[in-house]
Amino acid sequence: MLSSLRILFPAKADNTILGSRIPFYAFVLLTVIGTVRSFIHMLAPDAGLASIAGLDLSFAGSKDVVFFGSQWGAEQLIYAIIQWAVIIRYRSLIPAMWLVQFFETFLRMFVAHIKPITFSHTPPGAIEDKIYIPLTLCMATYALWSATRSKEKSL
Repeated sequence: MLSSLRILFPAKADNTILGSRIPFYAFVLLTVIGTVRSFIHMLAPDAGLASIAGLDLSFAGSKDVVFFGSQWGAEQLIYAIIQWAVIIRYRSLIPAMWLVQFFETFLRMFVAHIKPITFSHTPPGAIEDKIYIPLTLCMATYALWSATRSKEKSL
């Protein structure tokens, strides 16, 4: 348990990858997807809410919804920039970032559950979330397991 906490929260964040590189490469793919998604929400005329997610925007005040969707894209971009910093410079934090991604996804799904809205079809993000929950838990577990095993071998 203690060694897992040391792997999650290293005393020094550096570019060392302990254990398997699979969680790292999967995290790169997840970050690319998140970066693209953030730009779509920020730059698409409807923030992707109608054209991609299938949200009905034919009501008074829909511009406000698009505004908030675009702001959400900006928040996603900030998160993506942090992810890119970890990928480029602080790879020892990959296991912790998998847990951050789990909580980010879980909380979005929780909000969608307690404040549901109607879409004309299942949005890609809703499908993505159902993949991300098990993926993030598996990658976090695998990253911790392989790093712990790697440390044990080096002793």
